Amino acid sequence: MLPRITPYHVPGGFNRAGGKVDWRVDPSRAALLVHDMQNYFLAPFGTADNALLSKVVGNIATLRKHAARTGIPVFFSAQPGGQSREERGLLQDFWGDGPPADPQALAITEALRPAPGDVVLTKRRYSAFVGTDLADRLGSRDQLIVTGVYAHIGVLATALDAFMRGIKPFVITDAVADFSPAHHADALRHIQTRCGVVTPTAELTADLLTPTAELTADLLTPTA
Repeated sequence: MLPRITPYHVPGGFNRAGGKVDWRVDPSRAALLVHDMQNYFLAPFGTADNALLSKVVGNIATLRKHAARTGIPVFFSAQPGGQSREERGLLQDFWGDGPPADPQALAITEALRPAPGDVVLTKRRYSAFVGTDLADRLGSRDQLIVTGVYAHIGVLATALDAFMRGIKPFVITDAVADFSPAHHADALRHIQTRCGVVTPTAELTADLLTPTAELTADLLTPTA
């Protein structure tokens, strides 16, 4: 029941300067979430050379590299396949049976394959917090960088849920995708005005390349 998605340009004009808060990412307080980047949810975009999907995947890959460099933990959310009606709950009424019990459909796209040490969360609802131990795993980290699909559904729900848990969400404008540019822009606008920071990959990585005093000290300490 997922729609076919026509490639579109990422909506422009969304950045931290246009928001209500000026939060900055601190690697010692942040975690990166790659939301639902499974083949099943990416199939509506068509072929792997889809320009929108390629851009989003490439930007998530860039953020993962910066996360590894700065010690930011990486989480993936993924839905299980072949869920029963009871497991699906009300999602069944809106989206039907969901992902099939097919390993290829359920796999995270190969370009973003989880690395050793990354955490894959099994989730069955829109928000990556509901029915998972994400909040517990974050511990004292109170910032969440959110990427993935779909912006106006799970990404938005997760950002709102994070906000209500006292966790600052940073949604990356060109590292999320949606059914259409209108859905994409609506999600970013809601997040920007209600619960978090929306920022492009380049702006977020610039923050990460401006280390805190603690990180600067670590980087300047010679290795043995």
